[in-house]
Amino acid sequence: QLQLVESGGDLVQPGGALRLSCTASGFTLDRYAIAWFRQAPGKEREGVSCIGSSGGSPMYADSVKGRFSISRDNAKNTVYLQMNSLKPEDTARYYCAGDRPPFARCTFYPSQFDVWGQGTQVTVSS
Repeated sequence: QLQLVESGGDLVQPGGALRLSCTASGFTLDRYAIAWFRQAPGKEREGVSCIGSSGGSPMYADSVKGRFSISRDNAKNTVYLQMNSLKPEDTARYYCAGDRPPFARCTFYPSQFDVWGQGTQVTVSS
C-alpha cells in the first residue's frame, strides 16, 4: 500500500521554527514530485512548496518565500519542509502529496497528486 506519513507538527511561538518530514511507505519516492499543502479551518487547501524528482528549482508560495525551505533525502525516502520565522497565519494542518512518475511534476493543484498523507498539525501561537 502506497502511503505518505507526515511528522514534526507542533505548537510553536511566533518567530519559531519547525521541520516537517514526509516519509514514503510501500514505494520509493525518488522519482516522485513531492509537494506540501496546508489547510486551515474554513479555508481551502493551498500549496506551500514542491520539489521535483531532481531536487532542483523548488516551488514556494509567495507567503512562505524566504522563510520555508524544502529538501529531499532519497536515501531516507523522505522529504523535509524547514519552516522558519513562523507566523500565526501559518497555523494549519500540513499535508504532503506525491505525483507519480514518469510524468511527475510540481504544481499547486491538489488534483494533480496521486498519493496523500494524513497530515500533521502546526499551530503558531503565543
